[in-house]
Amino acid sequence: MDLKLTGKRALVTGSSAGLGEAMVKMLASEGAQVVVHGRNAERTMKVVEDIISNGGKAVAAIGDLATDEGADEVSEAALADGPIDILVNNAGFYGHTSWADTTPADWLEVYNVNVVSYVRMIRRIIPVMKTRGWGRAIHIGGGLGMQPINDLPHYSATLAARHNLSVSLARQLKETGITSNVVAPGGIMNEGVEQWLRNAAQKNGWGDNFDEIERNAVKQIIPNDTGRFGRPDEIAGAVLYLCSPYADYISGALIRVDGGTIRGI
Repeated sequence: MDLKLTGKRALVTGSSAGLGEAMVKMLASEGAQVVVHGRNAERTMKVVEDIISNGGKAVAAIGDLATDEGADEVSEAALADGPIDILVNNAGFYGHTSWADTTPADWLEVYNVNVVSYVRMIRRIIPVMKTRGWGRAIHIGGGLGMQPINDLPHYSATLAARHNLSVSLARQLKETGITSNVVAPGGIMNEGVEQWLRNAAQKNGWGDNFDEIERNAVKQIIPNDTGRFGRPDEIAGAVLYLCSPYADYISGALIRVDGGTIRGI
């Protein structure tokens, strides 16, 4: 299926690894010109080189979006070769802490990185989109923003803020040709998660074969209707749909890609 993204320019923040890397590689495979963002130049350039070696078009934008100066550097690099048609706000982090050991400073730090960094890029990229009468703002949220658990209170709150700001932005962009939406992943398998599951398997009685370990871990940690973790390409696929002209009539929406982890509509 042709998603009609050939020639579109897309910036995906936090795309030097993980979900963001899957997104830029899939966007490039669909003909989009991608801007790969990261804080580590070597790792970011590796993704750029991978895309180019596979026939895609990619450039790098290096900078720390937790600061205004870093956001300026990233936006200037991203816009150097022309306007951005698609902004995917993906960069972020969390520390695995509970209420007892999450300090006010921790709350401020994670809010700055996970929410204000999104705002920084919106303010720098969206005004240029408006001049073109078409664009996409896609924000990566998460199930914990809707159904938080007892731990990670600061991280869960930032996901809820991302969901909220995306809808507000959609209202602000009414009739501009620019849409604003959220993709909310569930538990996603990556190298780090796989290693953690293997290390925890014996202690938790999850088994020895990794397929068995995954099934049993899902039942205990993130029960869902598919019985497994998601994969990065499954998140990227949802993002690409929202990027395409086929999603022109979708704005202010939240698409859950979580195997049915969240119970409710």
